[in-house]
Amino acid sequence: MEHTEEQTYQVKALELLKADAEKIEQLIKVQMDNLTLPSCPLYEEVLDTQMFGLSREIDFAVKLGLIEREIGKNLMDTLEKKLSILHDAYTNK
Repeated sequence: MEHTEEQTYQVKALELLKADAEKIEQLIKVQMDNLTLPSCPLYEEVLDTQMFGLSREIDFAVKLGLIEREIGKNLMDTLEKKLSILHDAYTNK
């Protein structure tokens, strides 16, 4: 089955957004694995900046009709849950 050009862009947009989300997940994982280190404000700032950037990318893709709003929301929700776990791990230390 052949994809239309629009479907190709939709697939590519979702792949790029997922790749960026995975980079953020990796940052969270590294931080979780190193909980013995003191909390680093710079690291948290990097995570916040990355999350903000991804949310803007998602908004842009939604506006272009490349992804459904719900898919973008699910990507962000998943990352925010992981960030919350990381935050709780620090708070309970």
